[in-house]
Formats: sequence, structure tokens, C-alpha cells
Amino acid sequence: QVQLVESGGGLVQAGGSLRLSCAASGRTLYNMGWFRQAPGKEREFVAAIRWSGGSTRYADSVKGRFTISRDNAKKTVSLQMNSLKPEDTAVYYCAADSRGLRLGVYIQEYDYWGQGTQVTVSS
Repeated sequence: QVQLVESGGGLVQAGGSLRLSCAASGRTLYNMGWFRQAPGKEREFVAAIRWSGGSTRYADSVKGRFTISRDNAKKTVSLQMNSLKPEDTAVYYCAADSRGLRLGVYIQEYDYWGQGTQVTVSS
């Protein structure tokens, strides 16, 4: 069993930065991902990182602006978000994939989810 708790969301102006954190408890050496859901839209993939931290994957919309990282000793996964845009406004969710077949981009590939943290980017 894994529990995930996100933090670090807030209100920021366009062009600014935020750093989201996901604190995990229980068994944590899983591939981890960040997803987001804007009002009226489906939840979408943002970034993923392998359990070892050795490889990462990003959605095209955030590539070059966001960086996912993890600290297995502290059981945390972070998402550094730079050059934020109004279209990045969403609830951001941390997720864990216990099967680890690949760096998943689909919701169905993840079995544990946090409660989400709101990110609002003003223009």
C-alpha cells in the first residue's frame, strides 16, 4: 500500500515558477508520475520518472519547462515548473505505478494517487 500527499501548489504569475512535492509512505520504489486536470478537461499526463531515477518522460506541452526528480531516501518526488503559462492551470496529481512495465502516460497504468494540489497561473 502506498499513500501519496502532494504539496507546493499555489497562485503564480505567468512566467513564474513553482515546485511541487509528493511525499510517499509505504513501499515507494515504484515508477512515479505527475498528472494534471484542468476544469472541464480530462486528466492528462505531465511527467514520469523511473523508480531508480535513471530515466524520465515528459508531455510535449511541458518539455523544456518542467523537471521531474526524486529522492528515494526521503521518499519524495518533485516537479519543478518554470516558465509557467496560464494553460498550466490545473489540479496536479502525483501517482505511483506498482507494475513498472514502462514509464506510463495513461491513467490506467497508475494504481495509487494523491489528493491533488491546485496550481493557478495568472496572465
